[in-house]
Amino acid sequence: MKDRIFVIDGSSYLYRAYHAMPPLSTSKGQPTGAVKGVTNMLMNLKKDSEGSPIIVVFDAKGKTFRNDIYSEYKANRPPMPDELRLQLQPVKSICKAIGFPLIEIEGVEADDVIATITKMAKDAKYKCVVSSLDKDLMQLVEDPDTTLMNTMKHEIFNEDKVFEKFGVKPSQIRDMLALVGDSSDNIPGVPKVGQKTAAKWLNEYGNLEGIISNADSIKGVVGDNLRNSLDDLDRNIELVSLKEDVDLNLKFEDLLIFNPDEEELEKIFNELEFAAINNNKDEKSPKKLGKYKTVLDKKDLDDWIKKIKNSKAFAIDTETDSVDPVTANLLGISISVN
Repeated sequence: MKDRIFVIDGSSYLYRAYHAMPPLSTSKGQPTGAVKGVTNMLMNLKKDSEGSPIIVVFDAKGKTFRNDIYSEYKANRPPMPDELRLQLQPVKSICKAIGFPLIEIEGVEADDVIATITKMAKDAKYKCVVSSLDKDLMQLVEDPDTTLMNTMKHEIFNEDKVFEKFGVKPSQIRDMLALVGDSSDNIPGVPKVGQKTAAKWLNEYGNLEGIISNADSIKGVVGDNLRNSLDDLDRNIELVSLKEDVDLNLKFEDLLIFNPDEEELEKIFNELEFAAINNNKDEKSPKKLGKYKTVLDKKDLDDWIKKIKNSKAFAIDTETDSVDPVTANLLGISISVN
């Protein structure tokens, strides 16, 4: 579609693939599980996107402006595992070789870059699909312009879906995060205030300003905690608000350019021993046909069970519609006794 773009949260893809995939590696010991998972997701999205531009965004190294606001921001987050760090550059190289623009900007987070691209798309009359499940990005959802997508479960979040999951509108997500805090980012919220309480207040008073204005009328321990936390809420709002004016040093039109390098992609795939993923090569090369049989009834299945029992060893492989072992649906099974 010519009026739609996809924006990929690269870090989210990387971590999800790392936890979903087995610890694969090349014959030289280079870990490749996460790379293979991300590559599969990118290739599937490219196939399903109907020619829409795809942009990949990663967090840049170093601290961001949020660390200046609050020195303890993300202080409790463990460093990236060494096995995953070794896969970061190959993933970025593959993104570029496939042809996707790849953006990482120092001093801000990927979420801020994504928010900026989302605004640029809206100004240019493009719809934007953000591929991430980061709850901070839920505040960007706006019908019909911006949606969030969970590629693992083929789930799309519009305004109704956000309300169904969080109990508030996308425009209230920022205020909810400021009240509840975020343990993964080390942002302390109002003690004893969880998502349900925050949603109840926001539905009753509209926004954070309305809650603060009515703080004296909120009873119980949570009311006391809210009044004692008022000084922290301004800081929290700054921390959870997404910047929409990051200088990307490029125009929106530059993001629409698809610039693949098939030779470089094949070189990377060969280095990582990813021959099976290289769909371009598969399409161009004549396939070698072996002796195959499709099992469609119980008699054929029973015959194969006998073959397996009589063999010293056999190979089995599964074909699924995703790389996530928890949510994947089984499409087929292949067996060989050779």
